[in-house]
Amino acid sequence: MAMNLAKMRNFGIVAHIDSGKTTVSERILYYTGKKHKIGEVHDGATTTDWMKEEQERGITITAAAVFATWRDHYLNLIDTPGHVDFTAEVERSCRVLDGAVIVFCGVSGVQAQSETVWRQANKYSVPRLVFVNKMDRGGANFDRVVDQVRERLGANPVPIQMPIGTGDDFKAIIDLISMKYYTFEGDLGEDQIEHEIPAEHKAEAEKRRAAMIEIVAGEDESLTESWLESGTLTNEQIYQGLRHGAMTFKLQPVLCGAALRNKGVQKLLDAVVDILPDPKSAHSMKQYAPEDILHANPLPTVCDAKAPLRAMVFKIMSMPNLGDVSFVRVYQGTIKEGDQLLCVSTRKTERASRMVKLVGVTPNKVEEAAAGDICAIVGLKTTITGDTLVSPSDQHPMLLEGISFAKPVISMAIEPKSNADKEKLAYALQRLEREDPTFKRYIDGETGQLIIMGMGELHLEVLQHRIRDEYKVDAVVGKPRVSYRETITKVLEQRGKHVKQSGGRGQYGDCTVIIRPLTSEEKAAGNEFIFDNAIKGGSIPKEYVKPIEEGVVNELQRGYIAGYPVINVHVQLIDGSYHDVDSSQEAFIAAGALAMREAFPKLGIILLEPWMKADVETPEDFVGSIMGSLQSKRAIITETLNRGNAKIVKAEVPLGEMFGYTTDLRSMSQGRAGFTMEPSEYKAVPMSMVEKLTKGLGRAKAEG
Repeated sequence: MAMNLAKMRNFGIVAHIDSGKTTVSERILYYTGKKHKIGEVHDGATTTDWMKEEQERGITITAAAVFATWRDHYLNLIDTPGHVDFTAEVERSCRVLDGAVIVFCGVSGVQAQSETVWRQANKYSVPRLVFVNKMDRGGANFDRVVDQVRERLGANPVPIQMPIGTGDDFKAIIDLISMKYYTFEGDLGEDQIEHEIPAEHKAEAEKRRAAMIEIVAGEDESLTESWLESGTLTNEQIYQGLRHGAMTFKLQPVLCGAALRNKGVQKLLDAVVDILPDPKSAHSMKQYAPEDILHANPLPTVCDAKAPLRAMVFKIMSMPNLGDVSFVRVYQGTIKEGDQLLCVSTRKTERASRMVKLVGVTPNKVEEAAAGDICAIVGLKTTITGDTLVSPSDQHPMLLEGISFAKPVISMAIEPKSNADKEKLAYALQRLEREDPTFKRYIDGETGQLIIMGMGELHLEVLQHRIRDEYKVDAVVGKPRVSYRETITKVLEQRGKHVKQSGGRGQYGDCTVIIRPLTSEEKAAGNEFIFDNAIKGGSIPKEYVKPIEEGVVNELQRGYIAGYPVINVHVQLIDGSYHDVDSSQEAFIAAGALAMREAFPKLGIILLEPWMKADVETPEDFVGSIMGSLQSKRAIITETLNRGNAKIVKAEVPLGEMFGYTTDLRSMSQGRAGFTMEPSEYKAVPMSMVEKLTKGLGRAKAEG
């Protein structure tokens, strides 16, 4: 049965950790009839946080996709993590969503991770609503949060509601569009009662409604004319302006509530239906021919169930009772249960053996998913996150624009406690790596140790616990260590000529390359290595170009100063020669490696370390000692801000200095300060530390 696309909404709930995202999701499931009981984060009983690690820690670790209905509309909802170590979950969710609800805490307002998720929503052009949660907490201030969204995020928030009271006195919400006063009654706030606005709030509500209309009218020429003529807008015109403003990213409607006290969530659902776009109105996804490596000729997708299939796998999870589950967003065409599917990047065929919609871990069988929909497919074997699925009979298969993920910045050694666990550990790591694009593993060529890499201490700790709990493997892990890198600072032309003659067929490979650092534009585009074939006239046959690149890459991975990968390098192949008999792919791999190896001493190579953006939130009494401790860790303090009674110290600091900082911070602040970090960039290691690092840490090779 064809789904009415106009009545579908694909949206996510994203925010800084502890803003109440999962609590909002639980209320949505309750009010839409998907649950008969509300689960609480503090009880470890929520639907979307179903993993043992999530329930024990009271945080969301993996994005959960659920479906529900509201006012005859069909909702696909994704609840995402707030902790920066799990930023990949937000990244992949923003990639496939048509809209987002960004949740802010009414007390803390715009926090570090709020800025990160806002940038991610900007990156993928996601229309958004703002929900100021926790209005029932002491110190909550709706207008202050709105101002912070405007000032710190460069946004244009437009409040469409007005809270009545804060903290324990938070009792109602005025809807500035309908100009009605709403209370939420019954044991779980399920009875949303509409009243006329009390006389004492009428003047303030009128003033705020006029301010809202002025902003909305300013975003659309036809609305501006209506407003100038009549001095106001009709309710339908207001919604028209809010929809248009959200779709063009010119404004962000702001709502408020207290999810834990069951206030305001139904009105939020109304706004999702009334303001956020349906899949057909939302921005079109770009698609490219597989051979268009530079993405120079994009084509739009068409949200049509009858068009050729274009679907993206945006998440893979191993789930209890289901096994491997691949979450898929369908952009064009239709997937039916039992269909054969072709993965464009690997050219391998898969089968949609079982299709489901999920509410937490509970599967609901579906027969098909058409353009605009999100579903989960059980049983895909080789497909990974970011892969495009098409029909095997498609004469012109196309690739959808992929998802970019941050590179891991921290590593640790891991080994099974017994030989019996060796295979089980390898299997567990392989599964986790398929699920999580920011998790990597490799064998250290020097020590033979198995190394795992991730986004932070919490990320690796959670993965370690999952290995123990889900895969029943006892493993011993080393201390976390930083993922250093190396880079070049000079430009050089270098020849690599590999010739061997020792009886029988010889080996001959010869190439000349120009090696230079990447430009800031190339790095900003997410590149760490670019290989460019600029040979004119065929001095080397085409089949030897890829082997030269392979040789160069192999040598870059080995590193030079301390065995860390060399990044931010552009290599241009400009010349070479070959032998009709003695040349081979192996000989040109050796030539490429030789060119790089001989160039290393002349390229001015330096050691790099990952720096983090850190936000420390502390009572004012401890600011001095905290700033002193950060500066002793080579931190650069960028600014200090006031947030209610607390101070925020913003700094940039080397990751290697921050291990165990949680404990230090607790002892400095009597347990009252907290901090968050996110990766910023790689910077040069001071010369005074290079020798210590290269001796102390040994060679630790890592995959990029």
